[in-house]
Amino acid sequence: KVLVLKGLILPILFHFSALRSKMKQKALKECDVLCSKYAECARGRTFSVVWTCRKQAKELNNCLHQFTNDAILEDMKKAYMDEQESKEKNK
Repeated sequence: KVLVLKGLILPILFHFSALRSKMKQKALKECDVLCSKYAECARGRTFSVVWTCRKQAKELNNCLHQFTNDAILEDMKKAYMDEQESKEKNK
């Protein structure tokens, strides 16, 4: 599929990868406290971070997964496509 926008034909996959990036940024923002806790635990460690910070890593991953799953991405894709269709109709 392609999307025609202002006379340009752009692959929809390009837009969907931008949506995925936006989804990840939102997740990091929502999970900022847990990111900080994990970073603090990992500071100054190398290999031992794997077992020493296991609890913080698990908490962070659980939080991130709430905001970066297939259902969230599909909702974002649908909203994006609806927005594009609306823009096309209003031309």
